[in-house]
Amino acid sequence: MVAPALRFLVADPLDGVQVFVRRLLEGYGFDPQRIHCCAGSNEALQVGLAQAPDFLLTDWFGGASPTGLQLVEQLRARNRELRVGFLSFQVTPEIEAAAAGVGSRFLLKKPFDAAHLKREIQRGFEYLAATQPETMARVNRETQGRLDPRQRRIELPPLPAPLRVGESVRWDGKPYQVTAVVMRGGEQLAQLSGAASLVPSHKLQRSA
Repeated sequence: MVAPALRFLVADPLDGVQVFVRRLLEGYGFDPQRIHCCAGSNEALQVGLAQAPDFLLTDWFGGASPTGLQLVEQLRARNRELRVGFLSFQVTPEIEAAAAGVGSRFLLKKPFDAAHLKREIQRGFEYLAATQPETMARVNRETQGRLDPRQRRIELPPLPAPLRVGESVRWDGKPYQVTAVVMRGGEQLAQLSGAASLVPSHKLQRSA
């Protein structure tokens, strides 16, 4: 029996973080339908309780309810194997100790760049390969080995250019023109000429 596709939850108030992480994960080959992005910790909690993610990347949410730590604790009740990484503008010894106490694989200080995130992902998957080889095998299957720590490298996929108003695309095999582009929950959505609703960008085929 083939295990279901891995599920990811990204919780961060910054649209830029949500967009980058989503596009990075999609570029590695993970199922876009299993990548959920939220701006707030309470929304992330509701999504997480319903979806039971395998991986959580979350802001520290120090002044929110729930906090990032509380979010982890409550989602762990739904999935004991939840793997966690934290992002925070403020990193202190107390925060580092608290993050380590819930098993966080990394605590990345904001602002960060692609190279920093890539390095922490590499370390996280090295640990996963050493401690949970079955889960790492699922990762390798879904990414076709792009995240295999035995390679000692991670291929950073090229990020596609954002959609533009006026651009020609295809959806369900039919041609359309992009009339508007919006961001929602870290996902790029397009309004298409003649279409009644917004369409996620990953469902569109860009014209050559």
